[in-house]
Amino acid sequence: MELKTEYEFILPRGYVDKDGNVHRDGVMRLANAKDEIVPLNDIRVQRNRAYLIIVLLSRVVSRLGALPEVNTGVVENLFAGDLRFLEEMYNRINEDEAVIKVTCPECGSKFDKEFGRLGE
Repeated sequence: MELKTEYEFILPRGYVDKDGNVHRDGVMRLANAKDEIVPLNDIRVQRNRAYLIIVLLSRVVSRLGALPEVNTGVVENLFAGDLRFLEEMYNRINEDEAVIKVTCPECGSKFDKEFGRLGE
């Protein structure tokens, strides 16, 4: 089974660049440990914890429309609904829940067992 590491999306509204062009289609990749650790050293995040999602999304959104790059300036200027959309997508594709096949030792029935998030 191949691991899927990139996910396409279409923003509900889209990012409007300085020339008035709307960019809606993009790609988000799975986050790695560095993506979640590096933003914690960013002074903007240290001053305002809410800025964490801005830095994090700027690291994992690898493409947005025809923009040459996706940086914090782009993410800062997304419409609120688009920011929420990307935040929810980030959480969904980076879930750390695991489902494994188990067999009941008493009756031999097979079923899926879901384990919760780390720390639960």
